[in-house]
Amino acid sequence: MIDLGKVNLLGIEVCAVDYEAAVGKIIQAAQQRQPLGVSALAVHGVMTGVTDREHCYRLNQLELVVPDGQPVRWAMNALHGTKLPDRVYGPNLMLKVCQAAAENNLRLFLFGSNSQTLDKLEDQLTAKYPNLSIVGKRPSMFRRLNEAESISLVNDIKGSGADITMVGIGCPRQEVWAFEFKNQLSMPVLAVGAAFAFHAGELAQAPAWMQDRGLEWLYRFTREPARLWKRYVLLNPAYLSLLALQATRLLTLKPSRGQPPRNQMLYG
Repeated sequence: MIDLGKVNLLGIEVCAVDYEAAVGKIIQAAQQRQPLGVSALAVHGVMTGVTDREHCYRLNQLELVVPDGQPVRWAMNALHGTKLPDRVYGPNLMLKVCQAAAENNLRLFLFGSNSQTLDKLEDQLTAKYPNLSIVGKRPSMFRRLNEAESISLVNDIKGSGADITMVGIGCPRQEVWAFEFKNQLSMPVLAVGAAFAFHAGELAQAPAWMQDRGLEWLYRFTREPARLWKRYVLLNPAYLSLLALQATRLLTLKPSRGQPPRNQMLYG
């Protein structure tokens, strides 16, 4: 098990952990009814915090931020000598948590996507892990929630008896949601992004050889160029440039640069 604590990557505190350590923290928090905000960040996720000081603050208030992308892991190894042998890929982390939840009689709530995807996802997960208990599901409204809707959603999750909530409403909205609600729920809240669509069988993942070489972004870009071109064409070069500045100590973005959000952002 690897758990080297948090390291500063462009002002975002990312946990130098492996799957075993990450899953262990999530299961322990679920068993002890403790809040735990969890996010798996690739380059885009890191850069959302770099470009938005309020979001930088939110990310740094999450207890478990893991290196989802290979370029994030490579940067942590190069800048901080963490020697991480693998990334902690969000979709794989989700499955490992589901397996551990089934083994420890912990119950899941799924929030995000649409009703059809959630139904397929539940079928796939319970087929893979027959002892897994999914006690509630709520599709996204794909907009900001008003106060009454937020209260209703929180009450649904609490009333379900869930021990872990998984959120798939896209980056950065899901990280905002985890930040806003983890303390109210007093349980692990996992921001898992496209994992819902992947495990429901609706979206193909990049081949293993592309994932291993940090080319997953290219695979996804070729399938959704209109939606993703800004994310990759603009943010990837900016990420590399900022890493070079941090490596040469010409610029150091500190976690303290984050600013507490002025307004609550209630996404759903």
